[in-house]
Amino acid sequence: MKIFSGSAVALVTPFDKSGEINYKTFERLLEFQLENNTQAVIISGTTGESATLSDQEKLDLISFAVNKCEKKVPIIAGTGSNNTKHALDLTIRAKNLGADACLIVTPYYNKTSQAGLIQHYKKISEADLPIIIYNVPSRTGLNILPDTYKKLFKLKNIIGLKEANNNISQVAETFYLCDYLYDGENNKNNFCLYSGNDDQIIPVLSLGGSGVISVLANIFPRETNNICQDYFNGDIKKSRDTQIRFLDLIKNLFCDINPIPIKFAMNYMGLNVGETRLPLTDLSPENKNKLITSLKKFI
Repeated sequence: MKIFSGSAVALVTPFDKSGEINYKTFERLLEFQLENNTQAVIISGTTGESATLSDQEKLDLISFAVNKCEKKVPIIAGTGSNNTKHALDLTIRAKNLGADACLIVTPYYNKTSQAGLIQHYKKISEADLPIIIYNVPSRTGLNILPDTYKKLFKLKNIIGLKEANNNISQVAETFYLCDYLYDGENNKNNFCLYSGNDDQIIPVLSLGGSGVISVLANIFPRETNNICQDYFNGDIKKSRDTQIRFLDLIKNLFCDINPIPIKFAMNYMGLNVGETRLPLTDLSPENKNKLITSLKKFI
């Protein structure tokens, strides 16, 4: 099962001045994404500040997005945890609310072995909801190795990978083991690997990737999706030109801890998503100036 091809937005969670979720703004953000060709919406991911959302807040956001989007695009729920039972329970609850798939980050802080990763995802797959594995070593201190991916891909309900390890050679090896050396135990066409880095969309697509789970798409959803769709349609030059045109902005969207810069950019553009929750704080004046300079090229 391929949940989506192209660009999925890792949607921010907007807060009001008191630090509570701003559902009026959240609704407008969903409408903006639907109007601009986003292929899927990630709720309560890293960019959505899942670390400081309560379980009930996560579930309320998922429910709101499911009802608002009305199956126009898939809703993918961030239900990962370093507590396997907690992740399983939250995934079951997201499924019952109508989520189309879940995004499950690797265990963080306590971490685990590669064998432990397999058991972690095997247990969560019991929720019977399509799972996109999320590998982001810079956040978790844990990296999924390509040979582990091959074993994980054989598990029930594992349908995709979000790879954000910055190592394109490892991405290539993952494709080699999971796709090229197809051994008949799975449907080869089901293998989906999504870039977790906006500056590596085309490199991942060139290896056989299915798209990107994007931070940039919060402010330029149509253009981010066009990078993928132009590539799929064979217009490599147009796709490449768009990717390169946005590289400076992408770099500055990560001048501080995500989602601090993207929230500043959205506020600057009038989207009024509020501040990040502590312990995340505001951008430095220097980084604000760099980001504004990049944004002014496009707005």
